[in-house]
Amino acid sequence: MNDEGEIVKIDETDKKILNLLNRDGRMSYRKISRELGISVGTVHNRVDKFMKSGVIKKFVPQIDHSKLGYKLTTVIGVRVKGGVLSNWENKTAYHKNVIGIYDVTGEFDAILIAKFKDTTELDAFVKELLKEGDVQRTYTQTVLNIVKEDMGSTDIFSR
Repeated sequence: MNDEGEIVKIDETDKKILNLLNRDGRMSYRKISRELGISVGTVHNRVDKFMKSGVIKKFVPQIDHSKLGYKLTTVIGVRVKGGVLSNWENKTAYHKNVIGIYDVTGEFDAILIAKFKDTTELDAFVKELLKEGDVQRTYTQTVLNIVKEDMGSTDIFSR
């Protein structure tokens, strides 16, 4: 297993495999091997190495939340009482609307990215946040346009 802070060294073949999987996580090892001109065993071993080292955490579908009715995206800054940030984040991370939580520097302790069906659902969520004893303040921004929303950028190594 890879230590969290350890950088995993990869070569050009690794980069090409990662880029193909990043474009289509369901791509078969056989198709990758054909496209790159390497053996299926090599692809299997490399992907296995990525999984064991934590480079690839898991394979998941990329969901269009708006097609499921979650058309409102928000960025919420949250200030939390000192010493309880981790506990608060762990509890909040499992809320159905929250898709991301980030520890940040500056005026707020954490930034939440959340999706809602409408402003009524957002309003209820923020009011519940503010009822929590550990939450001192929130600052909510509504996203007008999503310019890019892709946690696994395509062709990450071609830049």
